[in-house]
Amino acid sequence: MLKEPGRAAQTKSYVWAQMTDGSGQDGTGPPIRLFSYSPSRSATTAMGLYAGVRAGAVLMTDGYDVYDKIAQANGLVHLGCWAHCRRYFHDALQALPKDRRGPDQLAVRFIDLIGKLYQVESQARRDGVDTAELGRRRQLHSAPVLITIEELLLANLHAALPKSLLGEALHYLASQWQKLKRYVDDGRYSIDNNMQENAIRPFCVGRRNWLFADTVAGANASANLYSLLQTCKVNGVDGYRYLRSLFIALPRAKTVDDYAALLPWRLALDAT
Repeated sequence: MLKEPGRAAQTKSYVWAQMTDGSGQDGTGPPIRLFSYSPSRSATTAMGLYAGVRAGAVLMTDGYDVYDKIAQANGLVHLGCWAHCRRYFHDALQALPKDRRGPDQLAVRFIDLIGKLYQVESQARRDGVDTAELGRRRQLHSAPVLITIEELLLANLHAALPKSLLGEALHYLASQWQKLKRYVDDGRYSIDNNMQENAIRPFCVGRRNWLFADTVAGANASANLYSLLQTCKVNGVDGYRYLRSLFIALPRAKTVDDYAALLPWRLALDAT
């Protein structure tokens, strides 16, 4: 952020990324991708972003500890992301010389076990099973793998220096374990938040080109546009046609209902 009152241009700012799974179950509604600018990653900022979330809802996050406070304060089911966990072990493995990346390496053993969890998910997708059957398969096939992962973790938690890449991977897994293993409890739960990672990627690619936001208003406008266009994408709506129809209809919107009718999954697109 180049021009923000009271803050130097070199100060780090943040864009928070949120999503709904859009499964349509339990009143979740259509898929939504939401980007929000903030000068900080504070708990106060996070509390504002998640204000109004209903108790018992499911929250999947990375390991940032502020999310623990969000889940506790709102009575949420908190899940961890296995893709984030695997990434730590992958980085630890890549740091080793190629001739030392054999199957006996601890990082390789964890990666292989995590791969078995994903094999269950992949086979279920290929078979087109419903969430009830996915839950049954997870209990049958994934739960035993989780037991093996936990045993391997407990046996090796202090086998590496905490500040080494392998040590960081082990301690991340340990700190997130209760959240990571919870996905097998319900077939509706996701094993990771890769869908959100995919929504973040275009923002990161774009940032390499435009580098900075000039003003707070510009950062908010950018976040809003990314929210609309990424939401269009996951709802199968053409972004250009949506924006064209939106800009025609927007001046006529006066009430909350008028604006709600302009959301990407509701606006009738201009056919011309």
